[in-house]
Amino acid sequence: MDNTTNVTYITLDGHVELDKYRYVYFIITLMVYLMILCCNFVVIYVICTNRCLHEPMYIFIAALLCNGLFGTAALYPKLLSDFLSGTQVASFEACTFQSFFIYTYGASEFTLLSAMAYDRYVSICKPLQYATLVKMSTVKKILFCCWFLPACGNSVSMILMYQIKLCKFKLKRIYCNNNAVVRLSCQVDSVTNNYGLFVFTIAVFPPVIFVIYSYTRILEVSLRNPKEVRRKALHTCLPHLIVFTNYSVTSCFEVISSRLETNIPQIISIIMSVENLVFPPLFNPVIYGLKMKDILSRIKQMIRHRTKPISF
Repeated sequence: MDNTTNVTYITLDGHVELDKYRYVYFIITLMVYLMILCCNFVVIYVICTNRCLHEPMYIFIAALLCNGLFGTAALYPKLLSDFLSGTQVASFEACTFQSFFIYTYGASEFTLLSAMAYDRYVSICKPLQYATLVKMSTVKKILFCCWFLPACGNSVSMILMYQIKLCKFKLKRIYCNNNAVVRLSCQVDSVTNNYGLFVFTIAVFPPVIFVIYSYTRILEVSLRNPKEVRRKALHTCLPHLIVFTNYSVTSCFEVISSRLETNIPQIISIIMSVENLVFPPLFNPVIYGLKMKDILSRIKQMIRHRTKPISF
């Protein structure tokens, strides 16, 4: 607590041997963040500037990548600043907002992945109704819900967390999250804990169940069709399945890290806590850029155009 300004500061005490490796951490993290920015911006730019890619499937991909940029923006600038700073602190208010943005990113990722599964489900299982069920106006409404509903749910969490009274001011993390901050309170806050568990359950299980159901139905329909139809379905669905699996696994690691951080080594806890903000944002654009032929061909065209020699 800073008595002169009446601002509560929390020390982010999760860094391992920061004095010894601060510049190594900084360079590696900066390189990862720049790669995330470049890869995502390239795919988003290609989708936005090619009218033939202005279809629901590609719009959902662009939205997913934008969400990744949103989530990483809540972590990397502050983390890079901490690596070069003598003290790794954040005001309680800033900590609350960082937690809100990261949790909103996480919940929105699940809703966007379920929206993409719906798009593929209708396209493959109900192709004659696709134009009616997945209109551009419908896509806009789905995208609005994918971000608005998680933001509303996490806003309540942020308000509840903001009301707790802290008795401890050291956080064994390198960034703020709800569970870790609530543990700093003077007494166990069952309301905040229970609501956080409720939001997590609503944000994760319905989308996951829907995605599993959608791809199960897609598999059933594909197996009843000719080989060429199966190949096309696999080609369009495989990137989504890889991304969904990747994100689900890293989310499990984050939950385990958050709930059991006192029972596992600090370095493992840190790695597990940041996986969700490293692997999905870094690999999603690579997966879609390499696996989706329309996107890959236009990236190649863009590179050839940029590298074309100038004739005098």
